[in-house]
Amino acid sequence: MRTVANSLFISICFFASPFLLLAAPQQSELRWWKGNLHTHSLWSDGDDYPEMIVEWYKRNGYHFLALSDHNILLEGEKWIAVTNNRGGQKAFDEYLKRFGRTWVQQHERDGTNFVRLKPLDEFRVLFEQHEHFLLIKSEEITDKYKVAPIHINATNLRDYVPPQGGNSVLEVMQNNVNAVLFQRKKTGQPMFPHLNHPNFGWAITAEELMRVEGERFFEVYNGHPAVHNEGDATHASAERVWDIILAWRLAVLNMEPVFGLAVDDSHNYHVRAPTNSNTGRGWVMVRAAHLTPEHIIHAMEAGEFYASTGVRLHEARREKSKLSLSIAAERGVTYRTQFIGTRRGFDRTNEPIRTAGGEPLRVTHRYSSSVGEVFSEVKGPSPSYQLKGDEIYVRAKVISSKPKANPYSKGELETAWTQPLVTGLK
Repeated sequence: MRTVANSLFISICFFASPFLLLAAPQQSELRWWKGNLHTHSLWSDGDDYPEMIVEWYKRNGYHFLALSDHNILLEGEKWIAVTNNRGGQKAFDEYLKRFGRTWVQQHERDGTNFVRLKPLDEFRVLFEQHEHFLLIKSEEITDKYKVAPIHINATNLRDYVPPQGGNSVLEVMQNNVNAVLFQRKKTGQPMFPHLNHPNFGWAITAEELMRVEGERFFEVYNGHPAVHNEGDATHASAERVWDIILAWRLAVLNMEPVFGLAVDDSHNYHVRAPTNSNTGRGWVMVRAAHLTPEHIIHAMEAGEFYASTGVRLHEARREKSKLSLSIAAERGVTYRTQFIGTRRGFDRTNEPIRTAGGEPLRVTHRYSSSVGEVFSEVKGPSPSYQLKGDEIYVRAKVISSKPKANPYSKGELETAWTQPLVTGLK
């Protein structure tokens, strides 16, 4: 099993430098593509058949989808009992009604009816359309350290990656990230890992995540009701973790920035409720010339995307000294945009949170308010921020007045997050 120390030989030179502002191609060559990168089916712990799930996403305006079941790729032969699974008879009846007996394969053994789960390469032909809809082969590498669940999605894998394990939370993360990057280097196929729901099981701290080499993406928003996006009195929110990581990686550790994703992490497809992990809660909008895995991945590695739970942008422009947005405003909805960042010379003081007896807890430290400071708040559909010259990075968070349909949590408003404009350090 690889360790953090001996696995750092893996080259990550194909990632863009965080200190360069990449010149985007001409706007006429680009368009926005909507996609979800975290989805579960009956191949692991979802409650519906993959064809039914894919059809929902395509019908609801998505352009790409990754089915990322736990520790498995959707390939090979897999049969499940019709009734003894999370979807049960109801899911099977709906599947059979939609796709018919010619498509749905069944057999009976010892009085039990079994159904064959179709592999990705068999059902993708029903849905994929050039420059319209794309399916991406993925896996949720599901690992742990002691009781801490550590899940890392791998997007556009060629081959299955088993959980790598390790002797600490950091080492488990690093070993799994390294395994994905090793496969990318070995095969030449573009792919990337991303860290899932850092607050699930309160598993991961900012201090651990900021040190994972080659990790360029994490979930700032996950639609599963058990992942604690917002944190609590003891634990930092996912967004607070993001700012801590950005400040330390860019100003202290000399590492790449981490970009923020919004995902569904959908498991439940039959009953829509805040207590279920449903479809349509979080997604990414990627600006690329073509709808292929290569174009999507390269655009995301360049930060040419935003995360959203409902807010749409016409434009998100990261220029040399300005971050500007054009919001696709809806009638009767108001918008306020917070420009958030950290300045050079910020207060690096941080303290562990302790028990009543003085023992430090394994949670993200408390940091100065100069980390992740709100530089300005602008109302209206065309907000912008002109850099003053001392920012390390600045990112935008757009908060609408529109309540989120089928929210992750009570009172949730539709929101969007841009990727940070990294200005470089002097």
